[in-house]
Amino acid sequence: MGIYLSTPKTEKFSEDGENGKVRYGLSSMQGWRATMEDAHAAITDLDESTSFFGVYDGHGGKVVSKFCAKYLHQQVLRNDACSAGDLGTSLQKAFFRMDEMMRGQRGWRELAILGDKINKFTGMIEGLIWSPRSGEANDQVDDWAFEEGPHSDFSGPTSGSTACVAVIRNNQIVVANAGDSRCVISRKGQAYNLSRDHKPELEVEKERILKAGGFIHAGRVNGSLNLARAIGDMEFKQNKFLPPEKQIVTANPDINTVELCDDDEFLVLACDGIWDCMSSQQLVDFVHEQLRSQALSSM
Repeated sequence: MGIYLSTPKTEKFSEDGENGKVRYGLSSMQGWRATMEDAHAAITDLDESTSFFGVYDGHGGKVVSKFCAKYLHQQVLRNDACSAGDLGTSLQKAFFRMDEMMRGQRGWRELAILGDKINKFTGMIEGLIWSPRSGEANDQVDDWAFEEGPHSDFSGPTSGSTACVAVIRNNQIVVANAGDSRCVISRKGQAYNLSRDHKPELEVEKERILKAGGFIHAGRVNGSLNLARAIGDMEFKQNKFLPPEKQIVTANPDINTVELCDDDEFLVLACDGIWDCMSSQQLVDFVHEQLRSQALSSM
């Protein structure tokens, strides 16, 4: 899905940060796509005991990934379940909340603010990558009140985004994933997947798609989308008789809670551009090599 360049854009955007508990590094590259559709959020201090990291791989446009990178972590923090210690429920509600917030006049306006142009042919709004830093984690979030306007009946964007999120609190990691981005942990040099790629061929995904009135052709939902869960993609979420988790494509994340131990070395969140080229173990081995090389060069 999308237009490809004749040669890839290989310039990289990279940054790093840390607090007293975690360190992170991140990097993104546009590659063959005509526009950069990925976004991320790295918030070392979501609150005094919580860090948040998320990767959002957009498709059909970039505004949904940018919207998630700006707002999803804020919604996690706002949910009562978060303060009660139930991060899994808070994450699930935040994923569904993204779809709700992008509807109507207010949703249209927020997507327009994040974009820098409107495609004359599709009506979709497009813009640049969004990368919130730690200082933006606790910006005041309003109640997202209903707005009257010419786009009050806007059903949400037809573009979409994966969301793969890891929240670290004390000695626990909670991973929420919708789509085919992936979270991997290195434990004593061994790669362990903390998320599952939501491809349409998976039996649980296929069953939901067919029950909701969709079909799978050439590995794509309704012959179009090559993943079975995503935020946005409202054209696949129009069955008024079904709840959000049972739509053809759903934002419902898998939640995985893991207790950290002394054998855990690092965590990797990445979109399918990495996993199409490397296995989880190959990437873990690559990171280990880079860490060893850096340690030797600093001696």
